[in-house]
Amino acid sequence: MTTSSNGRVIRVLIADDQQMVRQGFTVLLNTQPDIEVIGQAVDGLDAVAKVAELAPEVVLMDIRMPELGGIEATRRITVATPEIRVLVLTTFDLDEYVYEALRAGASGFMLKDASADQLAEAVRVVAAGDALLAPGVTRRLIAEFARLDDRPRAPLKARVGELTERETEVLALIAQGLSNAEIAQRLVVAEQTVKTHVGRILVKLGLRDRTQAAVFAYESGLVRPSGY
Repeated sequence: MTTSSNGRVIRVLIADDQQMVRQGFTVLLNTQPDIEVIGQAVDGLDAVAKVAELAPEVVLMDIRMPELGGIEATRRITVATPEIRVLVLTTFDLDEYVYEALRAGASGFMLKDASADQLAEAVRVVAAGDALLAPGVTRRLIAEFARLDDRPRAPLKARVGELTERETEVLALIAQGLSNAEIAQRLVVAEQTVKTHVGRILVKLGLRDRTQAAVFAYESGLVRPSGY
């Protein structure tokens, strides 16, 4: 296996009940110098077992699978091993199950018809600890499932009180889909300062990444979906 310039190889597990999809993604990703597919899973139960056995960094997870669906498999994996990133595979960009997958702990989603370059870059993004959702998509997805969510918000709202005023401000901007650079420009501070705030927000609230931070901001009521 050839490594990237920094010597790091991202270990990937592919979970999909269609053999052709698994094999196709395996071939595409294994052409990348910094990515190695270390295993394949045929359903959700198999994915959970393979994660425990192989310890991948990233799991490409199909949503609809027999035995155990991708959402529940994602939940089990991220609870047991929070450091593992799950990238959900879906056919439609606004698949209703994508909302639940994000809530279950997925770091983002990818369309199955993505190009080889897009797929490889998606793996790199989530492996680096970032969320794979473009700003516009973030707003659309998070706002929609927050609108559909009728759970009590009081406990989450109370947790917002753990943040400083500036951290609360940064969290609201994350929920609006702004990048660190855009937040820095908005607040007239250095981008590194924003990165520090984001890191503290994630630690204080026990969140995995920016996607979960955006979800939290909406579900706590800190930010309301426009029009509602």
